[in-house]
Amino acid sequence: MNQPAIPLVIAAALLGACATSAPADALLGRGQFKQADGASAGTVELFQRDGRVFLRLSLSGLEPGTRALHLHQQGKCDAPDFMSSGGHLNPFGKSHGRLSETGQHLGDLPNIEVTPSGKLEVELEIETTSSSLVPHVFDADGTSVMIHAGADDYRTDPTGGAGARIACAVLSQPT
Repeated sequence: MNQPAIPLVIAAALLGACATSAPADALLGRGQFKQADGASAGTVELFQRDGRVFLRLSLSGLEPGTRALHLHQQGKCDAPDFMSSGGHLNPFGKSHGRLSETGQHLGDLPNIEVTPSGKLEVELEIETTSSSLVPHVFDADGTSVMIHAGADDYRTDPTGGAGARIACAVLSQPT
């Protein structure tokens, strides 16, 4: 009689019942990146996981290299220069950059590295809480997510020396 199989089945069932699933992402907003010529450059999602806030980028068709990424104060992306988006999201009147002695703009984000294929799939944590961010992102004039031609030096006020605006997405709340 072969009885060891029964305890293994019970143990497997108990382990399966105790397993925890990955935390669910709560979608807060999304947008479609457009380049100056109107070409698609990918998507962005703003979401919350375990009380932390993230951006998920899925990009394509961009020139390879290090690019600055920022939240801008207006939910407008009028081509060709995207200046309609205004400056960086900065509701607390801080100086620009992670290396600033007085803190950084709410819209200052880490640089991204576009691969030689022009693609990038990445999740970036925004160093704030959703209760601090969401009211400013989805206020009356909205917010855009901007990709710049160059890297952010994390210091130069107000732009980080990031150069031209090359792709823009307006964040919209999910319906």
